[in-house]
Amino acid sequence: MDAKFADAKFDYLLRQGDNALILSQQLCQLVGKGPALEEDMALSNVALDLLGQTRMWLSYAGELEGKGRDEDRLAFLRDAHDYRNCILVEQPNGSYADTLMRQFLFDTWHYFLMDGLTRSSDERIRDIAAKSLKEVTYHLRRSGDLVVRLGDGTDISHTKMQTALDELWMYSGEAFIYDEIDNAMVEQGVSPAVEPLRKQFLDHVAEVLQEATLRMPSLEAWMQRGGKQGRHSERLGYILAEMQFLQRAYPGATW
Repeated sequence: MDAKFADAKFDYLLRQGDNALILSQQLCQLVGKGPALEEDMALSNVALDLLGQTRMWLSYAGELEGKGRDEDRLAFLRDAHDYRNCILVEQPNGSYADTLMRQFLFDTWHYFLMDGLTRSSDERIRDIAAKSLKEVTYHLRRSGDLVVRLGDGTDISHTKMQTALDELWMYSGEAFIYDEIDNAMVEQGVSPAVEPLRKQFLDHVAEVLQEATLRMPSLEAWMQRGGKQGRHSERLGYILAEMQFLQRAYPGATW
């Protein structure tokens, strides 16, 4: 494999693993704090699903890199600027409306990406995507149903969901801003092209928001970017400080 392409694929794998890892950590912070017992359990299960996906992506990344870094070292011993997750997943949990809308926007993109990756030219990525798609299908169905229930619910729930959507929308487009790494993956048949992926995302979001009686923000809105290249909000530092504490305090500790 060409060294430049191998480096690009390593970075691409980190992006997938870091998105799942950071969102999983965010959801773990809500264990015991869900608005209802059933929802508390659902959030925990989604977090565990994402953590399992993280392990597959980061394990493959470590093997491809060939420098002896396994999934744990990649997860717990990198600094903030070495993470490649989109800025959306590091946004605060906030109210339940914020948590749910963040999840729905992520799940929609995640579902269509995993579906596309099941046809990747990379067999290992195809296998990871196929396993992940089963879980992500449930994630999207769940978050979409709840967006509809609360958006088309009471005046208060509707207002909170619309506010959450308006505030988070600027973070929803980063995944569709392709750089040289994304383009290299598309050229080699590893990843789906951006335009069909973005259309699937927007079509599904529009359909759910219409049923939820929520106003879809402008498609021409300015979008935050930089997370995929290691430029993050200050929020990521706090997330990592909590997530990495044990490994940093006791290097090499194992269960």
